[in-house]
Amino acid sequence: MTTRQAATAARKEQITRAATVLLAERGYQATTFEAICKEAGLSSKRLITYHFSGKDELFAAVADLVVADGETFMRPALDAATGARELLATVIRANVAFLAAHAQQVRALQQILLNGGLGAYERHHVEGLRRLSRLFADGQREGVFRAFDPQVMAASLRASIDSTAPLLSAGLDPDTCANELVELYDRAVRPE
Repeated sequence: MTTRQAATAARKEQITRAATVLLAERGYQATTFEAICKEAGLSSKRLITYHFSGKDELFAAVADLVVADGETFMRPALDAATGARELLATVIRANVAFLAAHAQQVRALQQILLNGGLGAYERHHVEGLRRLSRLFADGQREGVFRAFDPQVMAASLRASIDSTAPLLSAGLDPDTCANELVELYDRAVRPE
């Protein structure tokens, strides 16, 4: 990467992180280019429009950043898990831990989604569901999971994990939350 490319990437990340803070703290409507300039310490909103064609592209970058940070956060735990049952428990625990440790990013992403920005996150959501579906199908092939529709179970698990964000923000212990979900889904997939 050239010095110019590195500077461009750093500026885009600076803008994206400033937008994330504003989305989380002030909400979607208050996250204007002017407010982002102030938060990021930029001299002109032209620095934003140079890197992003508009709010949709910027908010897609916010979604990309949240997902990338989540992947980085969870990857060591996921790589250490062996077998479908252990991986399922690890997926749940790592996701809940990320939601608890990155509440600001989660709130920013929620603001985008609640204000019609599903397109910014949709490809990440679809890919996440595919990975969960593969995990469930692998567990069925290994004989450690009962017969069920992997896509339905994946959608259910994703919704269950995502719905814990407000509980975690309100002070629910992440370990308690993760333990309950691990127990629930272990029972749901266990062979009869």
